[in-house]
Amino acid sequence: MANAGMDIKTLQYVMGYSDVGVTLNVYTHASYDRAAEQMAKILDFKADTQGKQRKSS
Repeated sequence: MANAGMDIKTLQYVMGYSDVGVTLNVYTHASYDRAAEQMAKILDFKADTQGKQRKSS
């Protein structure tokens, strides 16, 4: 569920875990593809943020 985009704190609440570490260990899984996807989002966000800064200057 977390890998599908559900907010981890919401998932923690819905599943009833008191410790977010349990939620993270049970519902998230690391992989190269997932890491590459997340890095692309960071780069896109950074590019969008820099573009907005240039437009407002």
